[in-house]
Amino acid sequence: MKKLLIANRGEIAVRIIRAARDYVVSSVAIYSDADANALHAELADEAYGLGPGRPSETYLNIGRILEIARRSGADAVHPGYGFLSERSEFASAVIEAGLIWVGPSPDVIAALGDKVEARRVAEKVGAPLVKGSNGPISTAADAVAFAREVGLPLAIKAAFGGGGRGMKVARRLEEVGELFNSAVREATEAFGRGECYGEQFLEKPRHIEAQVIADSHGNTVVLGTRDCSLQRRNQKLVEEAPAPFISEEQRNRIHEAAKAICAEVGYCGAGTVEFLLSQDGVISFLEVNTRLQVEHPVTEETTGIDIVVEQLRIADGLALSVMETPEPRGHAFEFRINAEDPGRGFLPTPGLITRFRAPSGIGIRLDTGVETGSEIPDLYDSMMAKLIVTGSSRSHALERARRALAEFRIDGVASVLPFHRAVVNEPDFTGQDRFGVFTNWIETQFSGILPAPRVDPVESGLVRSFIEIDGRRHELALPAGLFSVSGAAAIKPAGETPRASEGAVTTPIPGTLRQWLVEDGAEVVEGDIVAIVEAMKMETRIAAPRSGRIRHIAKIDAVLGLGAELATIQ
Repeated sequence: MKKLLIANRGEIAVRIIRAARDYVVSSVAIYSDADANALHAELADEAYGLGPGRPSETYLNIGRILEIARRSGADAVHPGYGFLSERSEFASAVIEAGLIWVGPSPDVIAALGDKVEARRVAEKVGAPLVKGSNGPISTAADAVAFAREVGLPLAIKAAFGGGGRGMKVARRLEEVGELFNSAVREATEAFGRGECYGEQFLEKPRHIEAQVIADSHGNTVVLGTRDCSLQRRNQKLVEEAPAPFISEEQRNRIHEAAKAICAEVGYCGAGTVEFLLSQDGVISFLEVNTRLQVEHPVTEETTGIDIVVEQLRIADGLALSVMETPEPRGHAFEFRINAEDPGRGFLPTPGLITRFRAPSGIGIRLDTGVETGSEIPDLYDSMMAKLIVTGSSRSHALERARRALAEFRIDGVASVLPFHRAVVNEPDFTGQDRFGVFTNWIETQFSGILPAPRVDPVESGLVRSFIEIDGRRHELALPAGLFSVSGAAAIKPAGETPRASEGAVTTPIPGTLRQWLVEDGAEVVEGDIVAIVEAMKMETRIAAPRSGRIRHIAKIDAVLGLGAELATIQ
């Protein structure tokens, strides 16, 4: 390959741009109007606009992306993670266009990217499994019937997704149908496909995964394990390598199962095989992610292997640079730095970063897609950066992490930094007495922290118009900030929130109204969930603040500001 198009955005696009330079390949970035001023668009050797619109019209638009590849002269495509990275039809389209696809073959993506088919492969090679549905579930009523059959709690998962998108856990029968529909909506928005399946949910499990790389010469290597148990909304917040507090027998079982699953389908590229580990030591296969993982840096830091460069080597037909599992070099943590307010249930907080001061020093790595002055739009994932901290041991890495997190400063948007600073001192996480973290530990055990100051989003991206030159119409796009107040002026002091009328149902986040769960004029009881608002690819359930008769104000797909009135309750 000579020129690599990166079909993604944010920190992972920046990460791949840097790997391409190390591999001596030029890079092509793509960006939506909302990302016109994004760091990845600036750092790439070339950058091309996708135009305005939601992800389905931009980063998920296969035709538009391939047209940019043609115009730019790119001869290879790296999908990053999320968006189109696990879409076999995208891989096929790239290959059919005569380009090098950086990833496993379309057939393998279809086999393992389909979580239902992946379960069948795992069962064939003898990997342990909990009970699941025999294929995707068609309707909410079918989901309820399956829950009655296998029992609760029930996990509802996107068949073609990953990263926790489109996953819901039902613990009461009466919520199964609603959560199924919510999972389908999230999966459709994030991945373009809404099929979901169900499987038994293990209570308080740990999330353990194995990083695999495989080449076209028949070599398959497991690089090691990671623990990704510290999650919120089924999405990871902190990851570490190697997975701590497991026996050598458990580690070997995970390695063997991961390698067998990948070998069975002829895997070629980088991928991750994920497992759940119950509190009584039972291992259960979860899924295969046929792409680069967000948490790949902790494996890089503990093995010395650049996994992205390895992906490029594999795509070029070269053999792996390592042929057996390396011994871990110390211990590494990754802290996802999301634009979310942990004091308000990790609600996303799009806006303008007025200060971004990252830590540095020995053992500190930062993978970032933002800097001071960057705008965080409400259309995409909330992750801004990743802080990776490495030490000679787990306890040494924890000490460095405390220092690094104390130095880290982000102003203008709320971030999860206060949570990270708190969790590195939690006995359940540090493992002083025992390792007490599990996948819903935050929701059930964490004592919580204070909310951050309220922040308003800024008007970002581009404003489109046109000009005439010699009588010919030309499109013109200018930064939206030229026509609005400065971003800094949009930041509100702590405690200042929009004033709502008495009995108003308001949104705690800026976002889009996706669904009304009650009819206009219906009687509701305080605490009833009445609406769904989406922001940063996550759904927030809006509860009635009082009992009475509800009157809708906002319409479906309305774009809402912080504190906007959705309805009134009389």
